[in-house]
Amino acid sequence: MTLVTAFAAVAACGSEADHSAASPAAGPHSMHAGASPAPPQSLRAGERFLDLKMAEAYTPTAPEGGGTDEYRCQMIDPGLTGTAFVTGTQFAPENIAIAHHAIVYAVPPDRAALVREQDAKTPGLGWQCFGGTGVPGADVEGDDQGATWVDTWAPGATETLLDQDIGFKLGPGSLIVLQIHYNLLVTDGRPAGSDRSAVRLRLTDGTPQTRELTTLPLDAPTDLPCAADESGPLCDRAASIADVTKRFGPDVGESADRQVKECNPGGVPKPGNTQTCDQKVPAPMTLFAGFGHMHLLGRAIKVELNPGTPNAKVVLDVPQFDFDNQRLMKLPSPVEIGPGDTLRVTCTHDARLRRQLPQLKKLPPRYVVWGDGTSDEMCTGIMTVSLRTS
Repeated sequence: MTLVTAFAAVAACGSEADHSAASPAAGPHSMHAGASPAPPQSLRAGERFLDLKMAEAYTPTAPEGGGTDEYRCQMIDPGLTGTAFVTGTQFAPENIAIAHHAIVYAVPPDRAALVREQDAKTPGLGWQCFGGTGVPGADVEGDDQGATWVDTWAPGATETLLDQDIGFKLGPGSLIVLQIHYNLLVTDGRPAGSDRSAVRLRLTDGTPQTRELTTLPLDAPTDLPCAADESGPLCDRAASIADVTKRFGPDVGESADRQVKECNPGGVPKPGNTQTCDQKVPAPMTLFAGFGHMHLLGRAIKVELNPGTPNAKVVLDVPQFDFDNQRLMKLPSPVEIGPGDTLRVTCTHDARLRRQLPQLKKLPPRYVVWGDGTSDEMCTGIMTVSLRTS
């Protein structure tokens, strides 16, 4: 089996050492120029297209307190009455001038009520979100896991195709959550017209042998101190964790210390730019692809299989992370893993980027820990896998 993606590689080749020395002015945003989406490739045997569109047009607005970006999630019901497998996706932005990137999530039927509740309680179309679906219990990492990250779009990207008998399963009652990052930089944060974007799914009914794809999140702590020339009350780790807890609740607020206990010998925080975590593979599975997820201070992310052994292998390497270009990267060939194997995720963040980004430079400096907000961080290697029975 192979997984084929029409996306280019996430980043240009280069050593981790070279990347860590990069100028902070480069930033983790590519600020893509507008471009029309490429036409879809022809249907293959057994496939059909399902065209989905936002329920109505939405006019994005910058968040209160400044900035020029809004992250908006929309619920889309594909209306499936039977099981289908997603073998390709293509996002189609209507307002290309402000559509900066988009992410397609699949939510299974048993978590759909959580998404509907979030949508119903939020005024207007959809809800604000950042770094995920924004729905506790129906997100893609940590204790909130319950959705699958299917695809990412950025201007210039073409359709993503899965090859062979594999796909993302959508059962009856499943929902799609579409996260769109609207960038209002061209109007200094003022409204810049409405958008009613769409996404085209390539579906197949599958076969008895079709292998269902899911995501395996691999998290590491984030313990990024303020830069040497920064100061303020939130530069204290405990104060920063208390602030995260206030904004997102105890489940998120406890993440920083919980990850330290799980990942660091002795459970002691290790302040610094680079953090790592070894995780045992929980079950037999086939690894097909993956991508790195951090926030705006992310510089580099890597996932290694069985590091420090004769069979060590790098399965994901993003030496120049770009938050707006979190694209799926295929492995040269699928890798079989299982109990007894170790996966290590390593992330590098850079506090100097805080002064370069419109979303962050007006905010007070902080000791950055795990959290859902723009000023917080994450470190996750999200791997695309299929479980094996043996």
